[in-house]
Amino acid sequence: MIETIVFDVGETITRDDRYWAAWADWLEVPRHTLSALVGAVVAQGQDNAEALRLVRPGIDVAAEYRAREAAGRGEYLDEADLYDDVRPAFSALRQAGVRIVVAGNQTANAGQLLRALDLPADLIATSGEWGAAKPQPEFFHRVVQVSEAPADRTLYVGDHPANDVHPAKAAGLRTAHLRRGPWGNLWADAPETVAAADWRINGLMDLVALVR
Repeated sequence: MIETIVFDVGETITRDDRYWAAWADWLEVPRHTLSALVGAVVAQGQDNAEALRLVRPGIDVAAEYRAREAAGRGEYLDEADLYDDVRPAFSALRQAGVRIVVAGNQTANAGQLLRALDLPADLIATSGEWGAAKPQPEFFHRVVQVSEAPADRTLYVGDHPANDVHPAKAAGLRTAHLRRGPWGNLWADAPETVAAADWRINGLMDLVALVR
């Protein structure tokens, strides 16, 4: 029985379109160029920040992030960034008695922006707030702590096998791989993903039938 479901953020509950478009505009490169480079580094199994280093060799990503914030061009999230199934799925799952947690690799500022959306979730936290990022075991230890349920009754949902499914499984959590976004689609049918995921879903509403 699943008592708590923990959701990744990027390309699980939010679209990454605005995130990468903002970086492309800041670095003054065509949006399509940066988007294609993100896809290329993802296909090679690299961190997506490598795409920024390809268009700006030697870039200090953290320093550029701070410069964007200072220029009033920092992170921003609103309702348009949410996938359409997020609110209906969260609401239905809570009505079914499931605790809803959102926890992903985002900045502390992103955590504040997410909480400002007033999602039907019990807790929203980010790696920036926890001081531990996926796929580090420490991140998933925190997930188990905030779940308020045993690990084997906690389900972690994400699109990225290497960052979400495999480390969550190693931490003793149940796992659901979401076919969404570049990572979710690219590796959805990979043998290692199929073997590691307890469930494979095409949308968040699939979880409602699963918990029932």
